[in-house]
Amino acid sequence: MSAPKVLAIVLAGGEGKRLMPLTAARAKPSVPFGGTYRLVDFALSNLVNSQYLQVIVLTQYKSHSLDTHIARTWRMSPLLGNYVAPVPAQQRRGKHWYLGSADAIYQCVNIIEDEKPDIIVIVGADHVYRMDFSQMVDAHIESGAEFTVAGIRQPIEMADQFGVVDVDPDDHSRVRAFLEKPTNPDGLPDSPTEILASMGNYVVSAGALLEALAADADNDDSKHDMGGDLVPYFVNKGTCGLYDFVYNDVPGSTDRDRDYWRDVGTIDSYYDAHMDLIAVLPVFNMYNDKWPVHQGLITQPPAKFIHSEEGRLGHAADSVVSPGVIVSGATVTGSILSPGVRLHSWSTVSDSILLDDVIVGRHAQVHRAILDKGVLVDEGARVGIDRDADIARGFTVTESGLTVVAKGTVITA
Repeated sequence: MSAPKVLAIVLAGGEGKRLMPLTAARAKPSVPFGGTYRLVDFALSNLVNSQYLQVIVLTQYKSHSLDTHIARTWRMSPLLGNYVAPVPAQQRRGKHWYLGSADAIYQCVNIIEDEKPDIIVIVGADHVYRMDFSQMVDAHIESGAEFTVAGIRQPIEMADQFGVVDVDPDDHSRVRAFLEKPTNPDGLPDSPTEILASMGNYVVSAGALLEALAADADNDDSKHDMGGDLVPYFVNKGTCGLYDFVYNDVPGSTDRDRDYWRDVGTIDSYYDAHMDLIAVLPVFNMYNDKWPVHQGLITQPPAKFIHSEEGRLGHAADSVVSPGVIVSGATVTGSILSPGVRLHSWSTVSDSILLDDVIVGRHAQVHRAILDKGVLVDEGARVGIDRDADIARGFTVTESGLTVVAKGTVITA
């Protein structure tokens, strides 16, 4: 039996309101992560590492930086028919933008019809994880399902934070119901204290998808959403299968990070996912060269640490330091420094995320803060130290006490 033809679709049109101000000028999938990556790089790396090399990325809001990143980074060989292609909203099915994730795919049905795939892999663009989608495709084909949902095990007390996949107790590979943020769901048959949360990743037989999209487009009561509408459509047909992420075995993974998955849809979850990178034994290992997270070519020089005199030692501990960074007599702990960051003498940066080209002046202090691209912290200025002062300056401060400073802001003393 020949291998099925697979087309991958990345849903990258989300507005990302809960990540403001990081999404004030960029699409959510284009938000930088881990120093040298963009969020979309995780989805694309998983697909490419799975040997799915025909990929379309559906974009919509503030997509310029996302389109540019894909064009510069994700260049495939056209000689072999491979591509990663951004596809903007085109109003092919009416004078409106995407009404939801299912409508986004429906408006691009012409691509599916042109490519004639057997199987379609649909993934979100704003999660941090590793996954071999070929294993999910194999399970989908073997199960005979028309539509398969990927689920990740979570504590049952967190069920009200997710779309929950309710498993058929007599057939653990079948979905009995899809529950949106339930308060009292049943636990799993083999683990009563856990539920399966939808990861937003799906495998679907192409013909069944086209039929479902057409039916959804004609349904005036639909919100045209993959999780909220298409999954229940297949559940009601009795043809919705489940793929349990715990069984996905990615080369190079360890017991510590094997089933790691983070939805970085809020500022706090974005920050927490970064902190997962910098432990001595990281919860998510960025250094797995058997399943790499691909990124664009960085032409900046190596990171540089200067000054070693008493009280003026340029150093970083428990941190990620990207190319192009200069730590000049500054102290860095528990932080992520993106390309082009400059830290000047006697400044301190702790438990923070600094995006590209941030400059921190002498004697300045940055603590538990996220500074967007091009922020300038003047000599002696402080950010993340005094919550009330940060709020008074118009900075975003989360309930957990994280301070977020918008792109290009100048922070004075």
